[in-house]
Amino acid sequence: MKEKTRGCSGFALKMTAVVTMTVDHVGKVFFPDCMWMIMIGRLAFPLFCFLLTEGFVHTANIRKYLGRLFIFALISEVPFDWALHGKAFDWDAQNVFFTLFLGLFMLYLMQLCRTRQALQAVIFLVAVALAVLLRTDYSGLGICFIFIFYQFYYRKWLKFGLFAAVSLIAYLQAPQDYTSILAVLPMIFYNGKRGISCKYFFYIFYPAHLTVLALLRIFF
Repeated sequence: MKEKTRGCSGFALKMTAVVTMTVDHVGKVFFPDCMWMIMIGRLAFPLFCFLLTEGFVHTANIRKYLGRLFIFALISEVPFDWALHGKAFDWDAQNVFFTLFLGLFMLYLMQLCRTRQALQAVIFLVAVALAVLLRTDYSGLGICFIFIFYQFYYRKWLKFGLFAAVSLIAYLQAPQDYTSILAVLPMIFYNGKRGISCKYFFYIFYPAHLTVLALLRIFF
């Protein structure tokens, strides 16, 4: 008899991130004063960062991975701006795919110079600066999460401890966002398995659900 796999697969983590992200976006568009929806939504981004580092470690073609993120960042930008900011172009806010792209590109460059720690530090700082300057979703904090999850990939408890510490400091003026730390729970139980294959699901779902929210916002 085949032994059951314990813990959470990558698919389970991805679906958790997708559901909590959707709750967050619905709340922002239609129920901006509903704090519990925002608190639920804080779990999504750390999970996506965690899954990005897993994808980086296991991908067979990093350039295709980067290409997908960049293409869907472009595709998602107008729906993102319409849904969450009420206009077709908002240069003060870029969607999360741009953050993930910058984070993945950072990891790619850091891997190329893995023996040169000073250069790796420069790459990290440049990635943070670009995220801030381009005003990507989660800004430099998102790059910090990705860096932590990768740099301490094999040191599980240090990785999660640093993530929690950075979150506590970053959200001092927004305590409702502390729920992001709860994203550690499914990460702890991650079993290293991919689970059900849904390679393009999030790429398609992200701009699609934002388009639906944008249309509802425009017409209703």
